[in-house]
Amino acid sequence: MHPPDADTVLVRHGELGVKSEQVRRKMEGRLGDNLRSTLADRGVAGDIERRRNRLFVHTDDPEGATAAAADTFGVASASPAVRVEPTLDAIEAALVAATEACHDGGSFAVDARRAGPSDAHPFASTDIESEGGAAVWDAVERAGGDPAVDLDDPDFELFVECRPDDAYVFLERRAGPGGLPVGTQRPVVALVSGGIDSPVAAWRLLRRGCPVVPVYVDLGDYGGVDHRARAVATVERLVEYAPSESWTLHVVDGGDAVADLAATTDDCRMLSLRRFMLAAAEAVAEDEGAVGVATGEAVGQKSSQTSANLAVTDAATRLPVHRPTLTLDKHEITQRARDIGTFETATVDAGCDRVAPELPETDASLEQVRASEPEDLLERARERAAERETVPIER
Repeated sequence: MHPPDADTVLVRHGELGVKSEQVRRKMEGRLGDNLRSTLADRGVAGDIERRRNRLFVHTDDPEGATAAAADTFGVASASPAVRVEPTLDAIEAALVAATEACHDGGSFAVDARRAGPSDAHPFASTDIESEGGAAVWDAVERAGGDPAVDLDDPDFELFVECRPDDAYVFLERRAGPGGLPVGTQRPVVALVSGGIDSPVAAWRLLRRGCPVVPVYVDLGDYGGVDHRARAVATVERLVEYAPSESWTLHVVDGGDAVADLAATTDDCRMLSLRRFMLAAAEAVAEDEGAVGVATGEAVGQKSSQTSANLAVTDAATRLPVHRPTLTLDKHEITQRARDIGTFETATVDAGCDRVAPELPETDASLEQVRASEPEDLLERARERAAERETVPIER
């Protein structure tokens, strides 16, 4: 919801404000670049102005620009607003216009903030609230309503941000994803599949500023129907959250390895398969300049994901293994998948059920797993990674 003639979107960030001046400015610049890419990706015209602790999108499409900002990592909230002169008269007029256009009954409140030196305006924020509130009261009465002020839980709230050179009137603070702008951290390889968990893990990495290098290990005959197509669709959805990045899906052929494991190993089979995947991901990371590997695993969710077994699989790589979903319950991961739009592509069988032994090991030792798997398993993983197929993801 926005006031009449809204022409600006106020974009706020959170964590960036506590960084050092140099780091904050750099991150704000990245946030502006990323938001500009998101606007362009969605065909929304807008000019971005950067000021300390704020970005302002000047646009003829405030709704589209607000939606784009609310999907950009690093944004805490966004508000479609109308810009007016920083005078009480201009602010009151905008408050009245917003009330006449958008108030449909119930209590109201005016919440005002001033920015800049104390002598920037001949009035205080409390003056905006009291005089603006009186103007809104009169507007509600003129419309035949029964005005009522509720400062704690109003049905209709009007906001004012008054700066030295201009003021903004708006009606909502639309929540953004928070986190840090993508590109402010080094890249991380993310093992992705057509399942529910791995896209959520990749999304959470993006939210913390890490560009993602997606790697899909093709299970060959053990993969589900259209499994690869679902993995591609998952990555295509993730691209929408970081269109400023250059996205390529790296496809590693794991068909012969999984077939060999199915034929020669038993209770530790899934651990060896995970070790193959991590070794392949490490090789891709070395080529792509990534500094870690990420998975969608959560402690105890599957037999291969017990705390003991995670230690065994991690030994397959020298890189840190990040698990953004480590402590989340399955229903939390599923809900996030729905929220970010990857759940529908995750309904295909990932194929791992056909690989898993009847009685998988839940408390393995590294020595036990190494003794049961082919000696050259990790070397084969690196070889397959070197031979990988790359699939550019176009928008």
